[in-house]
Amino acid sequence: MARSIASTHTGSLPRPDDLIKTMWALGDGVPVDPTALETRFHSAIDEIVGKQVAAGVTVINDGEMTKPSYATYVKDRLSGFNGESIRNYHFQDLVDYPRSAEAVNENPGRQKRNAPACTGPIEVVDRRSAVRDMEWLSAAAKKHGHERIFTSAASPGVISIFFANQYYKTQEEYVFAIAEAMRHEYEAIANAGAVVQLDCPDLAMGRHSAYASLSLAEFRKTIALNIEALNHAVRNIPEQQLRMHLCWGNYPGPHNHDVPINDIIDIVWKAKPPTVLFEGANPRHAHEWSALKESGVPSHKTICPGVIEPQSNYIEHPDLIAQRLEQWAEVVDPERLMAGVDCGFSVHVGIKNIDPDVVFAKLASLAKGCEIASKRLFK
Repeated sequence: MARSIASTHTGSLPRPDDLIKTMWALGDGVPVDPTALETRFHSAIDEIVGKQVAAGVTVINDGEMTKPSYATYVKDRLSGFNGESIRNYHFQDLVDYPRSAEAVNENPGRQKRNAPACTGPIEVVDRRSAVRDMEWLSAAAKKHGHERIFTSAASPGVISIFFANQYYKTQEEYVFAIAEAMRHEYEAIANAGAVVQLDCPDLAMGRHSAYASLSLAEFRKTIALNIEALNHAVRNIPEQQLRMHLCWGNYPGPHNHDVPINDIIDIVWKAKPPTVLFEGANPRHAHEWSALKESGVPSHKTICPGVIEPQSNYIEHPDLIAQRLEQWAEVVDPERLMAGVDCGFSVHVGIKNIDPDVVFAKLASLAKGCEIASKRLFK
């Protein structure tokens, strides 16, 4: 079999309009028929898997169809989150540009987001959902003749910044309690034969949001603790079934306070997952290939830079994607290179950043760009 660069994405894909309305109603406390909802989840996963396969994506998932948001879904699977929910989070760049803040905060998907504070001990109360999600994804992948699957899950660190701690005595105690509780979900994904993707915006976005008041040294100490908790949570999962996503925040802000990758990457490399996905296509981070080329990538790590981005309706040309991959092939050997997306296309249910139909055209272009680059790089 000819060698090639694999394509993937970071998790969330646009949900069907009817499912968005139902999930919003559920979040608002409107009675929803649970049997009908499960049936729709099942069919939506089958549909989204088919679209990814048709686009030619190599490593696919369920599009996060069952989750109201990439991180806040945990409140329904774990106990302890019964405090007041924060509506708008602090982002330092949006402080600088309040009109941008207004546009971000008015997005309907973000307005529906619900992340109540932790006010009690964290334990697993829903052991079924994670297993059920994997059953549905596995069945859909088999139906569409596809084997390589992943499922994203919130990392302990990102959960700790979305859900304020009002119960545990220290941040260390809090993040490790989350880690132990999330272990069930991570292991359920791995037990189904899928790759577990740990979503870790805390390691980058955290610098200009929850941890904006910290010095760089204090921030680095905090994310080092988060990675210790992550490694603790996935201790029973083989390395080859792990990957992690580094993110500076998927929102249309100026991002002028984003921490440079070289200020954090040495700590990121200490995480157990051997594959690291990160932003590489947007105007704030597209230049950082040269920084990683200079600092180097550990020989046991695979990198998956974003070569398309999820905020714009521009469909990246396959030749541009190929050029970007050839550039990244100067950083690592092509054997240790994957092609990804900067972040998710629908990180909160109903978020309006991009035309849903454009998403799959972008993914098809991603797959085509991988084909072009692979022919050039694997001669």
